[in-house]
Amino acid sequence: MIVEITFLGLAVATLFVEATGIYPGGIIVPGYVALFLDQPLRILGTVVVGLLSWGCYRVLSRWVILYGRRRFVLIVLLGGVWAIVGYRILPSLWPASVDLRVIGWVIPGLIGNAIERQGFWMTLAAMGVASTVVFVMARLLFRV
Repeated sequence: MIVEITFLGLAVATLFVEATGIYPGGIIVPGYVALFLDQPLRILGTVVVGLLSWGCYRVLSRWVILYGRRRFVLIVLLGGVWAIVGYRILPSLWPASVDLRVIGWVIPGLIGNAIERQGFWMTLAAMGVASTVVFVMARLLFRV
């Protein structure tokens, strides 16, 4: 069922971008977020790591010329680093942090890249709408 929902997420995200011109975090993000809509702390953790990735990029961009592909790769790598830090360190600091795990290690970087391109609120709203559409469609189509 995971494959079908992520594929549905790709289709919905592509249609969403074509209709609005706004990226919902990335083309694969709505499908993965829809899988975890019943775990809001995981979505919160993923968005926080996306913001951390974006913030680190903003700091680094003061000293390094970053644009295009370099910017994208750096933000995705920073998302992966922050996700690993969260997996390794957070559970020992705060017992409830198991619920705050990040969804994957690429998803936060894609969210951070979208935040850099179109702003936090626009990205968050688009991600919320597209993920909810995927979630509802999955419930109707697959009886999940």
